[in-house]
Amino acid sequence: MESTVKEAASESSDQSLSSRLAEVRGRVAAAAAEAGRDPREICLVAVTKHASMDQIRELIGLGHVDLGENRVQQLIQRAAQVEEYLGRRRQLPESSGAAAHPRAVRWHMIGRLQRNKVRKAVELSRLIHGVDSLRLAEEIQAVAARREQPIEILVQVNVAGESQKGGVAPAAARHLVDQIDTMVNVRPRGLMCMAPLAEDGSTDLDVARRTFTRCRELFEDIRAGGSGGDRFDILSMGMSGDFEVAIACGANLVRVGSSIFGDSPVGGEDEDPADEDAAEAS
Repeated sequence: MESTVKEAASESSDQSLSSRLAEVRGRVAAAAAEAGRDPREICLVAVTKHASMDQIRELIGLGHVDLGENRVQQLIQRAAQVEEYLGRRRQLPESSGAAAHPRAVRWHMIGRLQRNKVRKAVELSRLIHGVDSLRLAEEIQAVAARREQPIEILVQVNVAGESQKGGVAPAAARHLVDQIDTMVNVRPRGLMCMAPLAEDGSTDLDVARRTFTRCRELFEDIRAGGSGGDRFDILSMGMSGDFEVAIACGANLVRVGSSIFGDSPVGGEDEDPADEDAAEAS
């Protein structure tokens, strides 16, 4: 599998967006089938961090609706542009092909979220992936209560104990889920984690497998204990370099950027371990 991942990554920049999307969907389906799972169980979130608006519009035109952003400011801009685009499409007659476009998309906030950015994230996101403290959950609860609209979140777990990444320690994850589960307007839906990268930015798939396996075990333990209730059913793991391993380990949501949109001009990951918003923490 490791050689297949590397070959796919090296070829992605030479393909069209539609062919890259089809290839990623095929790889998701193959990984699910190899693990004895239904590919329809896997949600593919396209990380738009380094995508152009033309690419995002094309992706939506291909029927993809789950989009992920790392930074709140970029989420605000992208969500407005996408809504304006879809609004124009909705006004076109069906004969123009507008019916082939989805009527709306689902935005995922996947980066580290600071408390002073919560209001906009809650307004725009279908799912917030990176909740790693009670204080952040309480701020989300306060904003969601004013809107009278529950917001769904994932608890981020720092499985590998990396100091440069957010996430609650594995031993504290269940307690945080239990605390959030008492909130009226915040719904814990599952866990999210990221595998460590090597110093050169590459992915060690053996390390990734150990990280994902530990997170899946933690997820299953929390579910078995009844924390989060029946809604606690999302395990978000895996990015462009390791999503097939994540699926083999039990992920049902993967976050893929460069394998869909091509390598960014400046390189980098699908997600930042630390967000630029961190400098503005309140």
